[in-house]
Amino acid sequence: MTQPVRRIIHIDMDAFYASVEQRDNPALRGRPVAVGRSQERGVVAAASYEARPFGVRSAMPSLLAQRRCPQLVFVPPRFEVYRAVSAQIHAIFARYTPLIQPLSLDEAYLDITQPLIRRASATAIAQEIRAAILAETGLTASAGISYNKFLAKLASDHNKPNGQFVIPPGAGQDFVAPLPVSAFHGIGPATARRMNALGIQTGADLRAFPPETLRQHFGKAAAFYHGIAHGEDTRPVEPDRPRKSLGKETTFDQDLIHDHDLNEALQILAEKVWAGCEKRGLSGRTITLKLRHADFSQLTRSLSRQTPVRDQAELLQAGLHLLRPLLPLQKSVRLLGITVSSLCDPQAASGAEQLSLLPSA
Repeated sequence: MTQPVRRIIHIDMDAFYASVEQRDNPALRGRPVAVGRSQERGVVAAASYEARPFGVRSAMPSLLAQRRCPQLVFVPPRFEVYRAVSAQIHAIFARYTPLIQPLSLDEAYLDITQPLIRRASATAIAQEIRAAILAETGLTASAGISYNKFLAKLASDHNKPNGQFVIPPGAGQDFVAPLPVSAFHGIGPATARRMNALGIQTGADLRAFPPETLRQHFGKAAAFYHGIAHGEDTRPVEPDRPRKSLGKETTFDQDLIHDHDLNEALQILAEKVWAGCEKRGLSGRTITLKLRHADFSQLTRSLSRQTPVRDQAELLQAGLHLLRPLLPLQKSVRLLGITVSSLCDPQAASGAEQLSLLPSA
């Protein structure tokens, strides 16, 4: 029996954090807004569409954003509000399909091959979802509709903001051909630079590149790259994907150089990470410590345990165990992070603890 052509929608909220702030504060509407801190170490979490013509983008240092747009208004983030709005949006998605794969608070894939509510087309469902989001949250969303996840995500960027675009079956390869590989979801900046050095600039170049040579340069990922160059992507929409890790990191307002300051910062991070573990009923056997120095050089250290971490004190103890050999500091630290991975049910913790240092990442 022939499988039906999949119908995938990628919904992407338009400048989500900034749009929420403009919705809730009419004085911000029509003005260039950045969600983030206007401090020396601040970073832009989101930029309104009014700020983008000035070159203001997310992940940009706040000082650079302010130089590019002197009239930029900074608003501190309110993540509890963004999470609540995201829950509203996901409740709308759930009316149409149980197959929802969130990518973040503001975007998700929906498989509506067999929707809960029948409509004439996937395009009609996307329009209805976007209309419901606007009516119930006051925010706009863009949508991409296609027969796989890769194309649906590309399509959602095509008519932003507050638009949608369809790449129908059979049209994927031609749509992908002229696009730069740097625009492909799944090809990061470093990989794009490596491809460019090999003469691969566009989807057409990637499609023409010999698969075996591609494999020599990119290993197992070559099969995925070869597929998307042909407009092919077999990945399913995966609701409730299991988390692989839980972690927190912080960039300090002033670089840390004293051991006791770093210990205190690690204690705060361990408390936050363990709170996340308890909330999800998870723990893990691998703990990773990350340090970034003032010169942007970076160190990571990991340890694995025979049994999962049982409480916050054990997590902190493991973090300090990794930190201790790095003290006293030779260079000041601008960022510190700790992550728990190899996640499992913490009730599995039993028996004697054994530690074994893993190679640095």
